[in-house]
Amino acid sequence: MAMPMDFDGMRTDDASERTDNVDEYRRTCIDFIEDISHDYEAWVDYYKLPEDEDKRRRAGIRATITRTNEWIAKVAQSIKAVDVVMNDGIQKMAESTAGKPFQIGVFVNQKSSYTETRLGIIDVNVKANGREGRKTKLGFHFKDDRFRIESTCDAYIDENNLPTQESDLLDIHLKLHAENANTRDVISFTVTVCEIENDVEIDRRGISTIVHLV
Repeated sequence: MAMPMDFDGMRTDDASERTDNVDEYRRTCIDFIEDISHDYEAWVDYYKLPEDEDKRRRAGIRATITRTNEWIAKVAQSIKAVDVVMNDGIQKMAESTAGKPFQIGVFVNQKSSYTETRLGIIDVNVKANGREGRKTKLGFHFKDDRFRIESTCDAYIDENNLPTQESDLLDIHLKLHAENANTRDVISFTVTVCEIENDVEIDRRGISTIVHLV
Protein backbone atom coordinates (compact mmCIF):
# COMPACT_ATOMS: atom_id res chain seq x y z
CA MET A 1 0.00 0.00 0.00
CA ALA A 2 1.45 3.38 -1.03
CA MET A 3 2.17 5.90 1.70
CA PRO A 4 0.60 9.37 1.49
CA MET A 5 2.81 11.99 -0.16
CA ASP A 6 3.57 13.87 3.02
CA PHE A 7 4.85 10.81 4.86
CA ASP A 8 8.53 10.38 5.76
CA GLY A 9 9.64 13.95 5.28
CA MET A 10 7.95 14.51 1.90
CA ARG A 11 6.53 17.89 2.74
CA THR A 12 3.56 19.19 0.82
CA ASP A 13 3.47 22.83 1.91
CA ASP A 14 5.94 25.45 0.64
CA ALA A 15 6.71 26.96 4.04
CA SER A 16 8.04 23.78 5.60
CA GLU A 17 10.04 22.93 2.46
CA ARG A 18 11.71 26.32 2.66
CA THR A 19 12.67 25.80 6.27
CA ASP A 20 14.87 22.81 5.35
CA ASN A 21 17.25 24.81 3.17
CA VAL A 22 18.93 27.87 4.65
CA ASP A 23 20.06 29.21 1.27
CA GLU A 24 16.56 29.05 -0.19
CA TYR A 25 15.09 30.57 2.95
CA ARG A 26 17.65 33.40 2.76
CA ARG A 27 16.54 34.21 -0.80
CA THR A 28 12.89 34.14 0.21
CA CYS A 29 13.51 36.53 3.12
CA ILE A 30 15.71 38.89 1.08
CA ASP A 31 12.83 39.17 -1.42
CA PHE A 32 10.36 39.65 1.41
CA ILE A 33 12.37 42.56 2.91
CA GLU A 34 12.41 44.25 -0.50
CA ASP A 35 8.67 43.65 -0.98
CA ILE A 36 7.55 44.84 2.45
CA SER A 37 9.66 48.01 2.17
CA HIS A 38 7.15 49.31 -0.38
CA ASP A 39 4.43 49.20 2.29
CA TYR A 40 6.55 51.41 4.56
CA GLU A 41 7.35 53.79 1.70
CA ALA A 42 3.60 54.03 1.02
CA TRP A 43 3.12 55.16 4.64
CA VAL A 44 5.74 57.87 4.11
CA ASP A 45 3.77 59.00 1.01
CA TYR A 46 0.63 59.11 3.13
CA TYR A 47 2.22 61.38 5.78
CA LYS A 48 2.93 64.15 3.20
CA LEU A 49 6.02 65.34 5.08
CA PRO A 50 8.27 68.33 4.43
CA GLU A 51 10.87 67.40 1.78
CA ASP A 52 13.84 67.01 4.16
CA GLU A 53 11.98 64.74 6.56
CA ASP A 54 10.46 62.74 3.69
CA LYS A 55 13.95 62.12 2.28
CA ARG A 56 15.36 61.22 5.70
CA ARG A 57 12.69 58.57 6.34
CA ARG A 58 12.98 57.05 2.86
CA ALA A 59 16.78 56.95 3.14
CA GLY A 60 16.40 55.10 6.48
CA ILE A 61 14.13 52.49 4.87
CA ARG A 62 16.48 51.99 1.88
CA ALA A 63 19.56 51.72 4.13
CA THR A 64 17.76 49.11 6.24
CA ILE A 65 17.00 46.97 3.17
CA THR A 66 20.67 46.99 2.15
CA ARG A 67 22.14 46.23 5.58
CA THR A 68 19.49 43.69 6.61
CA ASN A 69 19.85 41.75 3.37
CA GLU A 70 23.65 41.79 3.75
CA TRP A 71 23.23 40.29 7.21
CA ILE A 72 20.73 37.69 5.95
CA ALA A 73 23.21 36.70 3.22
CA LYS A 74 26.45 36.77 5.21
CA VAL A 75 25.84 36.66 8.96
CA ALA A 76 22.79 34.44 9.53
CA GLN A 77 23.82 30.75 9.67
CA SER A 78 20.46 29.10 10.40
CA ILE A 79 16.73 29.42 9.69
CA LYS A 80 16.26 30.94 13.15
CA ALA A 81 19.07 33.45 12.57
CA VAL A 82 17.55 34.49 9.23
CA ASP A 83 14.23 35.10 11.02
CA VAL A 84 15.90 37.18 13.74
CA VAL A 85 17.70 39.36 11.15
CA MET A 86 14.58 39.70 8.98
CA ASN A 87 12.35 40.70 11.90
CA ASP A 88 14.98 43.18 13.07
CA GLY A 89 14.93 44.73 9.59
CA ILE A 90 11.14 45.01 9.64
CA GLN A 91 11.34 46.75 13.05
CA LYS A 92 13.98 49.14 11.72
CA MET A 93 11.88 49.99 8.64
CA ALA A 94 8.92 50.76 10.89
CA GLU A 95 11.17 53.00 13.02
CA SER A 96 12.45 54.86 9.95
CA THR A 97 8.87 55.28 8.72
CA ALA A 98 7.82 56.80 12.06
CA GLY A 99 10.83 59.14 12.14
CA LYS A 100 12.88 60.28 15.13
CA PRO A 101 11.38 63.48 16.55
CA PHE A 102 13.92 63.68 19.38
CA GLN A 103 17.52 62.52 19.66
CA ILE A 104 17.96 58.91 20.66
CA GLY A 105 20.78 56.42 20.21
CA VAL A 106 21.52 52.87 21.35
CA PHE A 107 25.13 51.71 21.21
CA VAL A 108 27.01 48.43 21.62
CA ASN A 109 30.79 48.87 21.28
CA GLN A 110 30.17 52.49 20.24
CA LYS A 111 28.21 51.29 17.20
CA SER A 112 24.49 51.55 16.56
CA SER A 113 21.91 49.51 14.60
CA TYR A 114 24.19 46.70 13.35
CA THR A 115 27.05 45.71 15.61
CA GLU A 116 29.18 42.84 16.88
CA THR A 117 30.66 41.89 20.20
CA ARG A 118 32.08 39.02 22.22
CA LEU A 119 30.07 36.53 24.27
CA GLY A 120 29.20 37.37 27.86
CA ILE A 121 27.43 40.32 29.49
CA ILE A 122 27.09 43.00 26.82
CA ASP A 123 27.04 46.68 27.75
CA VAL A 124 24.24 48.60 26.01
CA ASN A 125 24.48 52.39 26.21
CA VAL A 126 21.24 54.32 25.68
CA LYS A 127 21.37 58.06 25.09
CA ALA A 128 18.50 60.48 24.49
CA ASN A 129 17.78 64.17 24.54
CA GLY A 130 14.27 65.63 24.51
CA ARG A 131 13.16 68.66 22.49
CA GLU A 132 12.75 72.12 24.00
CA GLY A 133 13.94 71.16 27.45
CA ARG A 134 11.74 68.08 27.77
CA LYS A 135 13.04 65.13 29.75
CA THR A 136 13.38 61.54 28.56
CA LYS A 137 13.20 58.17 30.26
CA LEU A 138 13.26 54.46 29.50
CA GLY A 139 9.83 53.31 28.32
CA PHE A 140 8.00 50.08 27.51
CA HIS A 141 8.03 48.44 24.10
CA PHE A 142 4.55 46.94 24.50
CA LYS A 143 2.21 46.89 27.50
CA ASP A 144 4.22 45.16 30.28
CA ASP A 145 7.16 44.23 28.04
CA ARG A 146 9.91 46.77 28.50
CA PHE A 147 12.10 45.39 25.72
CA ARG A 148 11.56 43.48 22.50
CA ILE A 149 14.21 40.77 22.22
CA GLU A 150 14.61 37.95 19.73
CA SER A 151 17.70 35.80 19.42
CA THR A 152 19.23 32.47 18.46
CA CYS A 153 20.40 31.97 22.07
CA ASP A 154 19.08 32.51 25.62
CA ALA A 155 19.67 36.25 25.68
CA TYR A 156 17.89 38.68 27.98
CA ILE A 157 18.23 42.24 29.25
CA ASP A 158 18.59 42.48 33.03
CA GLU A 159 15.54 44.32 34.41
CA ASN A 160 16.77 44.51 38.00
CA ASN A 161 17.65 48.02 39.19
CA LEU A 162 16.86 49.57 35.82
CA PRO A 163 17.55 53.33 35.59
CA THR A 164 13.95 54.39 34.91
CA GLN A 165 13.96 57.97 36.20
CA GLU A 166 13.45 60.99 33.94
CA SER A 167 16.60 62.74 32.82
CA ASP A 168 17.54 66.04 31.18
CA LEU A 169 20.18 64.19 29.19
CA LEU A 170 19.61 60.43 29.26
CA ASP A 171 22.81 58.37 29.32
CA ILE A 172 22.20 54.94 30.84
CA HIS A 173 23.71 51.46 30.63
CA LEU A 174 21.77 48.20 30.30
CA LYS A 175 23.14 44.68 30.68
CA LEU A 176 22.38 42.29 27.84
CA HIS A 177 23.11 38.77 29.05
CA ALA A 178 24.52 36.39 26.43
CA GLU A 179 26.76 34.15 28.52
CA ASN A 180 25.16 31.02 27.05
CA ALA A 181 25.56 32.15 23.45
CA ASN A 182 27.87 30.71 20.83
CA THR A 183 29.86 32.53 18.19
CA ARG A 184 27.69 33.36 15.15
CA ASP A 185 24.59 33.76 17.31
CA VAL A 186 22.53 36.90 16.67
CA ILE A 187 20.46 38.98 19.08
CA SER A 188 17.98 41.67 18.07
CA PHE A 189 16.53 43.96 20.71
CA THR A 190 14.47 47.14 20.83
CA VAL A 191 14.83 49.83 23.50
CA THR A 192 11.99 52.34 23.85
CA VAL A 193 12.48 55.88 25.14
CA CYS A 194 9.70 58.32 26.12
CA GLU A 195 9.80 62.09 25.89
CA ILE A 196 8.20 63.66 28.97
CA GLU A 197 6.82 67.13 29.76
CA ASN A 198 5.33 67.90 33.18
CA ASP A 199 5.08 64.17 33.99
CA VAL A 200 3.13 63.51 30.77
CA GLU A 201 4.43 61.35 27.91
CA ILE A 202 4.55 63.52 24.77
CA ASP A 203 6.19 61.04 22.42
CA ARG A 204 7.97 57.70 22.38
CA ARG A 205 10.28 55.92 20.00
CA GLY A 206 11.88 52.49 19.81
CA ILE A 207 15.35 51.83 18.46
CA SER A 208 16.29 48.34 17.29
CA THR A 209 19.82 46.98 17.42
CA ILE A 210 21.15 43.68 16.12
CA VAL A 211 24.27 42.13 17.60
CA HIS A 212 26.43 39.46 15.98
CA LEU A 213 28.42 37.46 18.54
CA VAL A 214 32.01 36.81 17.48
